[in-house]
Amino acid sequence: MSQAHDEHETPIKTPKQLILAVIFAFLVPIFAIVLLVKNVGSDTRSGAGADALSEEATAARIQPIGAVTIKLEGGPLKSGEEVFKGQCTACHTAGLAGAPKFGDAAAWGPRVGQGYEALLTSALKGKGAMGAQGGGDFSDLEIGRAVVYMANAGGAKLEEPKAAAAPADAASK
Repeated sequence: MSQAHDEHETPIKTPKQLILAVIFAFLVPIFAIVLLVKNVGSDTRSGAGADALSEEATAARIQPIGAVTIKLEGGPLKSGEEVFKGQCTACHTAGLAGAPKFGDAAAWGPRVGQGYEALLTSALKGKGAMGAQGGGDFSDLEIGRAVVYMANAGGAKLEEPKAAAAPADAASK
């Protein structure tokens, strides 16, 4: 009979053994989970999206939405041709969206008849499908030079605007 009693007996015989068994029952799975997470997290990745984990990619994703750019006035002025090539050529070379083609005297004639100030105002504030050019990468004077460049290529005889002279008291400082 004693043999039947031994078959149903537990391996835990003291309270100390019970406490250790409970502690290990919690610690062993937690330790195994920590090791698995560490192993999966330290794996080097390759393939599509692997570069998304780099510090540079993370910095690019969390950068501020807006930025302030300060443009200093001064320096050499761009010529009308330079401004035309940088800003105007996309539409005025092909005549897109009703823009008068560069060098087309028939298209520029009625516009030139309105005068330089009307042309400049249209360029700076926008007209029709053309957006306002004022306040962009080029100064109003440089936009004026581009207007004269395009109008003169279309048969006008406009004089290129000059930079305003510095005030006398500013020059003496």
